[in-house]
Amino acid sequence: MTRGFLGSDRVALVASRVRREEKALLAALERRVDTVAVIDARTVQVEVGGAAPGFDVVVNREIAWTRARYLADAWESAGVRVLNPARTTTVCGNKWATAQALRTAGVPTPATRLALTPEAALDAADELGYPVVVKPLVGSWGRLVAVLRDPIVASTVLDHVAALPAPEAHIVLLQQFVDKPGRDIRVLVAGGRAVAASYRYSEADRTNVGRGGRVEPCPLDDALARLAVAAAAAVAADLAGVDIVEGPDGERLVLEVNDRVEFAGLQGVVDLDLGEQIIAHLDDAPRAVS
Repeated sequence: MTRGFLGSDRVALVASRVRREEKALLAALERRVDTVAVIDARTVQVEVGGAAPGFDVVVNREIAWTRARYLADAWESAGVRVLNPARTTTVCGNKWATAQALRTAGVPTPATRLALTPEAALDAADELGYPVVVKPLVGSWGRLVAVLRDPIVASTVLDHVAALPAPEAHIVLLQQFVDKPGRDIRVLVAGGRAVAASYRYSEADRTNVGRGGRVEPCPLDDALARLAVAAAAAVAADLAGVDIVEGPDGERLVLEVNDRVEFAGLQGVVDLDLGEQIIAHLDDAPRAVS
């Protein structure tokens, strides 16, 4: 007899792509639940005020942020527990909202400014000081992130931003450049606990594993674990990948919190079964960050 997951034996995992991470989570779930429904997010339709679906718990692994947040919202309205909650996916998918949540919770982050036009972004860059990092409000894998090293480069990049067709693209997020030691840190957090950590190295400014970053194990000391758990709690995440950068003086600053965290790179450098660890921690502490 299986013991269920979060008190239910009616569990679904939703994803439009089943990658190594989803397979690991499914294997862990299937050790607890007789049948786990696997749902392609691209097939989902929900009626306003309609009947609840045939499951109580959903692990939301949809790769597309817009679909992920709408399906979380729709199924929560039907009484389903979604991991992560819709509010978490909404905040984590917007870099300005994430920065606000982290700052409100007292989590250390680089100085961040929002400019409502590319012209205002030039003034913000001058005030923050060069070099400065420019980011889109929405995006992943480091796409459209650029380091502006002087006013000439900034003007060129922001002229391009001004020519983009989408109005939201003209709203610019600028962040203090942190002179990191050629790496950043990814900490996996589940159920209010830090599970494992890795260093991500790159000769470029972006260390995303999906863009060729190299991964090595990172010791998970108490201070690092507390910082990562605090960052996940700031956005009410049950499961999160917390990206942390080290400054020249050793200070650790949180850059982002990823709500549908990819952990294949981390899995390759630790001995733990991360899928099992994630599901076990979520099951042991279902309300740790709710």
